[in-house]
Amino acid sequence: MWGLQKKEISLLKSLNSPAVIQDFLDSLPMNHEKQGETLMSVRMVLRAKKAHCIEGALVAAAALTLHGEPPLLLDLMSDKRKFEDDDHVVALYKRNGYWGAISKTNHASIRFRDPVYKTLRELALSYFHEWFMNKNGIKTLESYSRPLNLRRFGTMWLTSEEDLWFLDSALNDLSHYSLVPAKNRRFIRKADSMELRAGRIVEWPE
Repeated sequence: MWGLQKKEISLLKSLNSPAVIQDFLDSLPMNHEKQGETLMSVRMVLRAKKAHCIEGALVAAAALTLHGEPPLLLDLMSDKRKFEDDDHVVALYKRNGYWGAISKTNHASIRFRDPVYKTLRELALSYFHEWFMNKNGIKTLESYSRPLNLRRFGTMWLTSEEDLWFLDSALNDLSHYSLVPAKNRRFIRKADSMELRAGRIVEWPE
């Protein structure tokens, strides 16, 4: 099926709900990219037994697809012109008309989201208050993308032996929608000392 090996299919099929998928991703060590940046396919992640956010999102999308759901990614983006901050990519799922997200992260807050969000904007906003720079407390989340359906890329994202840099470009090229009213940016409070302490918690130390 889709070029996947029997053992890969068996593992992915065993991940039979968003919560179980999230538990599996949480069990994988964080890919700190010590040998250089990567964007591994699902096969490469399962072989390496580690993942960063977009790599985890690909695994989640694969498991959802094997259970009849669309493989959708959502890109959450900071303003790179202002902040030295990374995007975060999650896999989307829907239950009874409400969106949730599966998230591979090393941080305490920008994690799994239960299916309680009526719109993607609501879901994206749930990440806003906990998305800040640990060095200064500035909240940097600016926008969210329309969903990226991985079916447009055939099976490459599942089985490629090469890094999938085209996916990074595809996510960046998506339409993104602003979360922060321009006139209200000046009213946004920095994270306080308690939030900064929580923000420094990591699951997988380098």
